[in-house]
Amino acid sequence: MRRLRMALIWGGFTAALAVPIAAAATSPLLAWRDPVYVAAGFAGIVAMGLLLFQPLLAVGYLPGLAALRGRRVHRWTGGALVAAIVVHVSGLWITSPPDVVDALTFTSPTPFSAWGVIAMWALFAAALLAAGRRRVRLRWRTWRLAHTSLAVVVVIGSVAHALLIEGTMETLSKAGLCMLVVAATAKALVDLRVWSSGANANR
Repeated sequence: MRRLRMALIWGGFTAALAVPIAAAATSPLLAWRDPVYVAAGFAGIVAMGLLLFQPLLAVGYLPGLAALRGRRVHRWTGGALVAAIVVHVSGLWITSPPDVVDALTFTSPTPFSAWGVIAMWALFAAALLAAGRRRVRLRWRTWRLAHTSLAVVVVIGSVAHALLIEGTMETLSKAGLCMLVVAATAKALVDLRVWSSGANANR
């Protein structure tokens, strides 16, 4: 029974990532894009998928990845998330530098660009805070509050960025993935009680 439950959970999460990627791969818009642009787009989709795993790993909900093991994988997944965003932005820069410059300077006429940039900088800040956890002289609760707050900005910005884009991602699978990301993040926040004065202060 336990193995069946584990298989169902992991199967569901695999499908949550695989379905949007498979749906995007069938988009007719790909026929007019060069390989670098396509790779950049799919890196963005993978990044959204990784956002689904991050809060669940942090809380230890995934079978076989509880407690310290889950947090360790959470750090590795965070690194993979940063790498995916770097590929995403770099690919867009190679194919259209002016659009990336407009996005980074918040002068782009497309609202989704601003949300994407906000999410990107929040992600980089969260990653730097995580990497420098041993060096920054912050109490554990203060550090976790800052890291989690940045993560919330990443999720909000990323979901808004994805939903506002009319591109290769199929509409229903994209909306479903975004809903799962928001739900997983909200569930983790409630259970972690990060903003509660009675939250656990232990490492």
